Amino acid sequence: MPSSRQDPAPIHPQTTSAPAPPVKQPLLERPGQGPAGPVRFLRDVDLTYLSNGTIGLVFTASGPIAVTLAVGATGGLTQDQLASWVFGILFSGGAASLIMSLLYRQPLGFAWSIPGTVLLGPSLQHLPFEEVVGAFFTAGLLILALGATGVVRRIMAMIPMPIVMAMVAAVFLRFGTDIVSSSQANPAIAAPMVGAFLLLTAVPALGKFLPPVLGTLVAGCVAVAVSGQFVPGKPGPLLAAPVFTPPVFTWAAQLELVVPLALTVLFVQNGQGIAVLRTAGHQPPINVFAIVSGAFSVLNAGFGAVSACVTGPTNALLTSSGAKARQYTAGVTYGCLALGCAALAPTLTRLMLATPKEFVLVLGGIAMLRALQQAFVTAFSTTFTLGALVTFVVTISGLDLFNIHAAFWGLIIGYAASRLLERPDHAGS
Repeated sequence: MPSSRQDPAPIHPQTTSAPAPPVKQPLLERPGQGPAGPVRFLRDVDLTYLSNGTIGLVFTASGPIAVTLAVGATGGLTQDQLASWVFGILFSGGAASLIMSLLYRQPLGFAWSIPGTVLLGPSLQHLPFEEVVGAFFTAGLLILALGATGVVRRIMAMIPMPIVMAMVAAVFLRFGTDIVSSSQANPAIAAPMVGAFLLLTAVPALGKFLPPVLGTLVAGCVAVAVSGQFVPGKPGPLLAAPVFTPPVFTWAAQLELVVPLALTVLFVQNGQGIAVLRTAGHQPPINVFAIVSGAFSVLNAGFGAVSACVTGPTNALLTSSGAKARQYTAGVTYGCLALGCAALAPTLTRLMLATPKEFVLVLGGIAMLRALQQAFVTAFSTTFTLGALVTFVVTISGLDLFNIHAAFWGLIIGYAASRLLERPDHAGS
């Protein structure tokens, strides 16, 4: 009688599969789908994305332009040099945004480094502009080289998203507080804008007809006109006339500016943009961002302009509403408008500076509210919360070492504190 007991099945060592080796990512991140053509763009675009792209351009070409003009004027730049600077930053930002948004079918907004512009202020007081331009060229080449090595993506992958978003929350916080301070300083402008936003947000039927942020813009324009606070300056040239400033390379300027500019672009500005885009559900190409930022920074240097970069605030505006798959049309809109404004740089500058500053501050703050909310949620709702808090505090403190923006030090110090004090979170990541 056969036994009912079954012998154990033999074990074949050769059938056990070894863990698959990690897939090596290509240096240049490829688009996940084909580029968008004219037919696809026309099918995907509508008022929401046109509004987001327009608001992104209004924000970029107002307050940041004012900062650029103030720094340049304080540094003794001529009117022609300032106009060339404005042309360069708008042209490179528009061209890079247009090309990248169509190629990757994501809202990839480029502009220029505002922290980099601010750190130029003291340098222009004691360095000839030609030497500063020489530093622009070298910084662009350094950014391009670091992007080509792939090191930027590896470093960004090391830093947990809550810590990065804490840096973003600290940088974006002033946009929220600007709404309050502007409402107190100029209620005739701020109150109609805030009221329009609240009404269009609270009544979805109205919001579908007129997007809340676009309604805020319209209400602000009406308020500025009615209150008589639009003060045009002296007439000037209509079209931009860029000039080339021959660079001069000196050790003094290179040591003072190149490394701070490169770090600010790669880890402060691009870091914000990457974090904002990831939070919105996109997969931004980090190495390609660095390479494109470097290439367009070299182009900017030819116009005597500061480094190009991806920006957090602009991308927050481009992704503020609408379907993720169609948001690239906001990036394309922003890029096209930026190119048009580059050609009309002197006229645009006069128009934007003729409006009260509260108009720009309230518009930018309201458009940034959702992004600010999401930054806080991502930073403090799960793990790495202590490191995120340290990052937030250091960034908002304004710490400035070696001419490098506080947001960079916030990332460094917050990450170090997290590695030391939040080891279980890192072990589980």
